[in-house]
Amino acid sequence: MAGVRYKNRIILLIILICTVFTGISARLAVLHLHPAEWIIEPIRDGRRFEFEPMGARGRIVDRNGRILAMNDSSDVCHIGVDPKFTHEYGDSELLCRVLSKEFDISKEELREKLERIDRQYQVVQRYVPRKRIKRFHHNGRVWLYTPDAEAGEDVEPIPLKGLVVDEVTVRKYPQGPLMSHVLGFVNREGDGCAGIEQRMDKYLKGRKGHRVSKRDGRSREIYGAREVDIPPEDGATVVLTLDQQLQYETEEAIERIRREYNAKAVWAIVQHVRTGEILAMASSPTYDPNHYEKAPEEWRRNRAISYNYEPGSTMKAAVIAAALDHDIVEETDPVDCENGYWVYGGKALRDSHGEGVIPVEDVVKYSSNIGTAKIALQMGDQLLYNGLKEFNFGNRLGVGLPGEEGGIFYSPKNWSKISITRIGMGHEIGATAMQVLSMMSAIAYNGVQMKPLLIKKVVAADGTVLKEYDPEKLGNPIRPETARRMHRLLSRVVEEEDGTGTRARVKGYRVAGKTGTARKVHNGMYS
Repeated sequence: MAGVRYKNRIILLIILICTVFTGISARLAVLHLHPAEWIIEPIRDGRRFEFEPMGARGRIVDRNGRILAMNDSSDVCHIGVDPKFTHEYGDSELLCRVLSKEFDISKEELREKLERIDRQYQVVQRYVPRKRIKRFHHNGRVWLYTPDAEAGEDVEPIPLKGLVVDEVTVRKYPQGPLMSHVLGFVNREGDGCAGIEQRMDKYLKGRKGHRVSKRDGRSREIYGAREVDIPPEDGATVVLTLDQQLQYETEEAIERIRREYNAKAVWAIVQHVRTGEILAMASSPTYDPNHYEKAPEEWRRNRAISYNYEPGSTMKAAVIAAALDHDIVEETDPVDCENGYWVYGGKALRDSHGEGVIPVEDVVKYSSNIGTAKIALQMGDQLLYNGLKEFNFGNRLGVGLPGEEGGIFYSPKNWSKISITRIGMGHEIGATAMQVLSMMSAIAYNGVQMKPLLIKKVVAADGTVLKEYDPEKLGNPIRPETARRMHRLLSRVVEEEDGTGTRARVKGYRVAGKTGTARKVHNGMYS
């Protein structure tokens, strides 16, 4: 009887064990073959690899295709740590000691970063030059560090588990300071902050891609498991109207002038009169956009378009042109220049070289303030105002760069009695160099004023032309015949021996121009 009882117990125990293992097997089969969503969701999320690669920022080139701005990933990197990986597999104290020594960071700060073991990435230092990590080498799995060795000794590389070195793409300007005020710069976040970089940011910026895949146990992507793979798009190339060689010569010239006269600032623009294309635009002092943060803010200012100043006698070209165009005077009409001293409205007006009665054409050649003031009086307030407005004084010209000023030009209702005599000689009016140049270019181009053109076209990474900028006319401030008459008058300023602009002569060429001396305001008075 006892044997039968034990036998029954054994059978019962076997049945119980089989039942338990059958239940476990069934449960495992259910979990593996038909798991519930709440089970597979955290597993799926843990293995999910999602990445949005960013397309490279587009290039900026000159009219001949020479690269002025580009992306580069060869010079700098970000240094970081993986606290979780270091805590599980590495040596936190060793990592602190090495990084503190190589990158001048306190061990306390590094320990604080490495103690956050819930994080997989902590930044240690950004934009580190690659020459500073010459002792670090990657063997495909971890970074190795080779410390300084005594002479003749072999030093074994030290594995730094948890060190992360990320390649960083930075904006490079191969020509350094050349064209910096036109190009602008890109900040650390990759946003254009000045010049063409800011104006054309939406075209230059690359577009994000989208990649969805799975990761392995080391958090690396399993390439064969990609579900979505939308590649990023590189930014477009912006082609400028500038000519690099001409820009270089212009910058060299204004820098020599600045040093020779100890000037605070000098600027210059070169424009193709028939198309309005800007061939060179320079300002000194300048800065290197590769290291824009080292330059004072004032140095980064593009004075050619953002600085309002009283243009002085250069304004006489516009006044005389308007007077001729409206048949107020003829070139041969006599004007009494009062031998250099004249009082009007209770205020004296002087010429640097006193002249008596001279024709209008000599008023231009000798740059007589008194002669121009009397011609302006013949025009009257409204006609003078309208004539200068036709040249777009007081208006932005739309050069295509941020920071362009429109000048200062009040309507006649705000003028005093003597304003008309001062505006004609370039006082009581503010203009930018771009506006004065545009006026002179309009006279040169037979009375046609062209819109300043700085960008030729925008070309996508695949070669498609996204946008093309054609020459655009702003207006006809004077008639063609008036412009041709002004050509002769302005050429006398340069070509004749007693003209005020003889230093502008160029051997083999006929040059026309107008000198101008502006006074600066100091403590509310002209200095």
